[in-house]
Amino acid sequence: MKALIQEFSDYLRIEKRNSPHTVSAYRRDLIRFSTELAGQKVDSVTTADIRGFLISLREQGLSPASVARSLSSIKSFFKYLCQDKQSQGNPVQGSPGQDHPVQNNPAEILETPKRWRKLPDILSVEDVDNLLKSPDMNSVLGLRDKAMLEVLYASGLRVSELINLQVSQLDMQVGYLRTLGKGSKERIVPIGAMAKKAVENYILNSRPALVSSRKDGRKAEELFVTRRGRGMTRQGFWKLLKGYVVKANIRASVSPHTLRHAFATHLLERGADLRSVQQMLGHSDISTTQIYTHILGKRMLEIHQQFHPRP
Repeated sequence: MKALIQEFSDYLRIEKRNSPHTVSAYRRDLIRFSTELAGQKVDSVTTADIRGFLISLREQGLSPASVARSLSSIKSFFKYLCQDKQSQGNPVQGSPGQDHPVQNNPAEILETPKRWRKLPDILSVEDVDNLLKSPDMNSVLGLRDKAMLEVLYASGLRVSELINLQVSQLDMQVGYLRTLGKGSKERIVPIGAMAKKAVENYILNSRPALVSSRKDGRKAEELFVTRRGRGMTRQGFWKLLKGYVVKANIRASVSPHTLRHAFATHLLERGADLRSVQQMLGHSDISTTQIYTHILGKRMLEIHQQFHPRP
């Protein structure tokens, strides 16, 4: 089964263009499943085997979310073996003479349990304002950090999208940016006047000094660079964010993703529709965006009380 798991991992990476993190998670789940089956052949796996594996995960203390993810990995794996292999018509490694080693999908009838997705701590507008005021505007690093925080909150980018953002992906005249999200899907997001001003200030008065400090003489394509003129890293941004959270005296648990959630929450609280927020966040499925429906529920109640003739 290990050869098939490797083949499936390559399929996710090359054909589906999943992120390395996603491919690694699928592979980890499937290797654990394979180990549990102790060398059992893939064409002999039954629905009962999969159920038993999921039960064992719960007994080992894994969270419902982790168990649900493992089932999702298994379902995707067997779907690939049953459907994608047939369409390709290629023999499977380790299964000579067979175009597809699994005739029936043993995971097909298993349903992933519905589970509530817990939102992280939500920052208030006041908290965000205090955070955005924290950088020192008299230093080149402060100008950079101010621009990064403003863009993150104004656009709802993932931190990976922020640090990989290139100068060429900005349209400062119109006030929007282009970014590549999960699956290399491009989307266009407006950044607003305040973030635009912060970025312009950074590009004019900070970035040239940072870029010029690079010793190898190569030109940095990334918009946001370190004091050594190289692209910012996730760990580097996380470290500076934690410092500004302390400086702003914010008691909530804050991560780079928290500003993305604040972006979505504050838009919806002010009347934005869920579909528009989905597009700006880059969610391929609106069900992912629906973790914010509690905000919409509160909004709808306010509208009902305000406009219904019998509130």
